[in-house]
Amino acid sequence: MRRSAGGRYGIGTLLLALALLPACVHGQAGGKVGYVDLKRLIDDAPQMIASRATLQREFAPRDAALKTDENRLTNLKQRYDRDGAIMAKADAEALKREIDTLDRSIKRTREDLRNELNTRAAGERDRIWQQINNTVIDYARAQGYDLIVPSPVVYANPRIDITDAVLDRLRHPATPAAETKP
Repeated sequence: MRRSAGGRYGIGTLLLALALLPACVHGQAGGKVGYVDLKRLIDDAPQMIASRATLQREFAPRDAALKTDENRLTNLKQRYDRDGAIMAKADAEALKREIDTLDRSIKRTREDLRNELNTRAAGERDRIWQQINNTVIDYARAQGYDLIVPSPVVYANPRIDITDAVLDRLRHPATPAAETKP
């Protein structure tokens, strides 16, 4: 099919308008734009680091118990492989049942532990994410930003990156009136 001239010029005009839009918005509003690396905030926020450490301490005893059971299972399997042929049939069958029961128990415990950890970690992430988001908003308002662009983006000039300032605020919460503008 043949394109109409109006359609081709319409797309070209639209692309030109979109290309000039950032300059127009900045020129008219004189707006202050910032960028924040969300992955760095989530990875490096002291609240998130503390949460991971707390969860690790909380789940460590259960993880250690699971590892103990896994070692016991390994020893039972080695014993069965080594001595199963020379054991009485009833003893070999009893050992095999014990191995199967322990194996199922370990799988069930591992799955329960994984599910509980994932649920708790997601809850902590959600709670802390809200705190991070509020900190970004508070910082942006206090510093007079009109727009904060989150990652991922194709490119952001390091000059407009406020990630370190937000991390600093997360590390040392301060009242907005006490802050100075950069």
